[in-house]
Amino acid sequence: MERGKFITVEGIEGVGKSTNIDVLVRRIEAAGHRVLTTREPGGTPLAEDIRNIVQHRGDEPIPEIAELLLIFAARSLNVNNVILPALEAGTWVISDRFTDSSRAYQGGGRGIPMETVDRIADWVHGDIWPDLTILLDAPVEVGMERAGNRSAPDRFEQERHDFFQRVRECYLQIASNEPSRFVIIDTTQSLAEVSAEVEALADLLTGYDSP
Repeated sequence: MERGKFITVEGIEGVGKSTNIDVLVRRIEAAGHRVLTTREPGGTPLAEDIRNIVQHRGDEPIPEIAELLLIFAARSLNVNNVILPALEAGTWVISDRFTDSSRAYQGGGRGIPMETVDRIADWVHGDIWPDLTILLDAPVEVGMERAGNRSAPDRFEQERHDFFQRVRECYLQIASNEPSRFVIIDTTQSLAEVSAEVEALADLLTGYDSP
């Protein structure tokens, strides 16, 4: 059986990941593939418990390295219990965030050395990397305004502008370093224009000739 493809969608808050994942799923399913969606941190019951710890500010501070290790613990659960079995069964997997988020948020944003993040990634998931990563990009002001209109902010969304500026710059640097894996989409365009770019990527991956 042919292995499924692994696609990740990345970006700062407010760039429209959920909306465009839905577009991606519909297009890939239209081409005849089974699709499973997951998210990080999360994706399994225990990983979702870790997500709640990481995202919600409690009385006890979470040191940067503890945050990183918690996220990778959740990632280990997601990779081994959800992502890898699905790929081996021929199912395409689309994940809302993966290790590039750790590189951008804990590396770029928190200042943890990238070598540390990559060393843990190698330990946790080895050569399991996305076939394609879609980076949905927008200026920090645009993303945070959109995020502020949708719900109460979580622990990450409460960070300052300069934190998200570092995160965005790190994402763009990672994408520049790995052009064969990344596609950057400017989400300051209209929703229809962004969706059209996402659909075109899906068609390219699947070889789907839409009617």
